[in-house]
Amino acid sequence: DCTVLDYSHKQIESELKVAKREGYSINAIEGDMTKKLPFLDEYFDLIFHPVSNCYIKDVLHVYKEAYRVLKPGGILLCGLENEINFIVDDNEKEIIWKMPFDPTKDENVKKFLEETDGGMQFSHTLEEQIGGQLKAGFTLVDLYEDTNGEGRLHELNIKTYFATKSIKK
Repeated sequence: DCTVLDYSHKQIESELKVAKREGYSINAIEGDMTKKLPFLDEYFDLIFHPVSNCYIKDVLHVYKEAYRVLKPGGILLCGLENEINFIVDDNEKEIIWKMPFDPTKDENVKKFLEETDGGMQFSHTLEEQIGGQLKAGFTLVDLYEDTNGEGRLHELNIKTYFATKSIKK
């Protein structure tokens, strides 16, 4: 059984289209991860949380909700990006942004995101992302780092993404 939660109606439509094309069924729910998740306590065995923290300000809430809806022994897999992705220019040659990258606190960031159609994006520290999982009650069992796969930072082998595996004990 697979359930997909996404804020975007277009993304939900895409998920359903691919599932139909590939011959599997999913439960696709349009929802907001910044709110209480529409699932019972201890409902899921596994949550895959892709690189989506950059679209919300409060990541601790997401981890608390994930902990609530996971069964004991359940696994949380998270794709995350570090602040390096937010400090550099488009060519990844100069540091141009101060942290945190937050359009609700910095009018220049807000203007930049509006001009580039970047949506609302927020940087997060390791303390927020890994520490948030620990504060929610998870036990971190693995960590993986990677580059973004292209561009100057990739060519310099600078890790800008990471993934965590945590367990609800």
